[in-house]
Amino acid sequence: MNVQPIGIFDSGVGGTSIWQELHLRLPNESTIYLADSKHAPYGTKSKNEIIDLSIKNTQLLIQKGCKIIVVACNTATTNAIKTLRNSFDIPFIGIEPAIKPAALNTQTKAIGILATKGTLSSELFHQTTDLYSNGIQVIEQEGEGIVPLIESGQLDSDEMKALLNTYMQPMIDANIDYLVLGCTHYPYLIPQLLDILPKHIKIIDSGAAVAKQTQMILEQHKLLNTGLQKPELKFYSNASPEVMASLLEGKYQVEKLDF
Repeated sequence: MNVQPIGIFDSGVGGTSIWQELHLRLPNESTIYLADSKHAPYGTKSKNEIIDLSIKNTQLLIQKGCKIIVVACNTATTNAIKTLRNSFDIPFIGIEPAIKPAALNTQTKAIGILATKGTLSSELFHQTTDLYSNGIQVIEQEGEGIVPLIESGQLDSDEMKALLNTYMQPMIDANIDYLVLGCTHYPYLIPQLLDILPKHIKIIDSGAAVAKQTQMILEQHKLLNTGLQKPELKFYSNASPEVMASLLEGKYQVEKLDF
């Protein structure tokens, strides 16, 4: 099983930010990435809808022979990963906003979290926030409209810049020193956010931590690919392959797949 691929799914193209960290850390591993862009964003859907979509994506990845599945979507993790782990006999890696390092390291005792409605309203998010935010002001901001703009290829649009300015201002006013990105689409916004935010504010996301955790779980289950053959890197989208191809800088072929 160790030569089988790592499966990755997201509500769209955003999880490629996680894929890039995985590929950087585990260059020998073959991967299959599913962008469920047709149903994006997950953040506005009900918990049951998110669970159903996550099961559908998981079944397809298992059919394609994946040995482990990375749920490269904060909303799907916080709403569905418990059900996935109870339903399938395969290791799952989930993603949560990096609240812990922000809360432990803040000097101003104020941190910002930019995430989807589905993540901010989830039980898992509230448990994590309650656990680490004692004595710290947490400015939560729903990133309404961001994912659809990224999914439609409008990452650098004037509309995106206006949204980000609106969403960041209350955090700047509250004197945050850490901004937590709680959606895998959002790391693609970092260049624009750096232009908006004061220089002392640090931006953190979960990508490197997820890659490290994936490696650890593969090692525990003796599933690491130690072979020397060239890995297969496959990308599928059920909406617009061109958008994902552009985020991957044209280096990889993205196939259209109806799922």
